[in-house]
Amino acid sequence: MTTSDAMPPPGTPTAVTVVHSQACHFCDDALDALAELGSRHALEVSVVEIDSPLGATLVAVHRPAMNPLVLVDGAFFSSGRLPRRKLARLLEAREAALATAGR
Repeated sequence: MTTSDAMPPPGTPTAVTVVHSQACHFCDDALDALAELGSRHALEVSVVEIDSPLGATLVAVHRPAMNPLVLVDGAFFSSGRLPRRKLARLLEAREAALATAGR
């Protein structure tokens, strides 16, 4: 989401897409991390298999160096091992901005 985009209403979950590959330990680790973060933040996690048509399209568009490809609200966030602290900071900042906008 860019600053020119309209802010979603407070309480709107953050959409996280994980492009998952079979036998990918970073992919499984990302899903575990998102489950943990989901206990503290409103997340809507979608898992897309890399060999599906959508997965192939997302990989072609974002060209990740490693798996998994992770998108937050449709924008590239990371590839490879999920940076948990970076994602937590992003979620906290997003929630603070939504709370401020909702006042």
